[in-house]
Amino acid sequence: MNRKKRIIAIDYGTKRIGIAQTDPLQLFAQPVCTVERKELPRLLADMTAHNSVERILVGYPLNEDGSENTMTGMIDSFIDDLCRAFPEIPVERVNEHRSSREAMRILAGSGLSRKERNRKGRLDSAAACVILQEYLETHR
Repeated sequence: MNRKKRIIAIDYGTKRIGIAQTDPLQLFAQPVCTVERKELPRLLADMTAHNSVERILVGYPLNEDGSENTMTGMIDSFIDDLCRAFPEIPVERVNEHRSSREAMRILAGSGLSRKERNRKGRLDSAAACVILQEYLETHR
């Protein structure tokens, strides 16, 4: 099978940022880590230097009716910064509505204890996986 470039997904939060990526065949999403905002530029630079990255997806926070909310402007600014930092990699907005709720449901169903499910950052990288897996399923 041919290896493809990876797709990275970002679940951007005010405290932490969850990161997920595809496997080399773009079949499934896998969590990478959760980082503080100040650590993200270095992490993305490392990921793009060591892996061929096809695109970066950013969870875009819309309300249930599709309207923008208080986080939308912050995410727009973040996306502008990403586009300047990585001009050769397309950055795409992906509706993240309910991704955290779905990630919590998946973590609960995985058999992890409540303490492990709530461990700092686990939900953020799981939400990035949900965003990425939904993208993969709709773009096959």
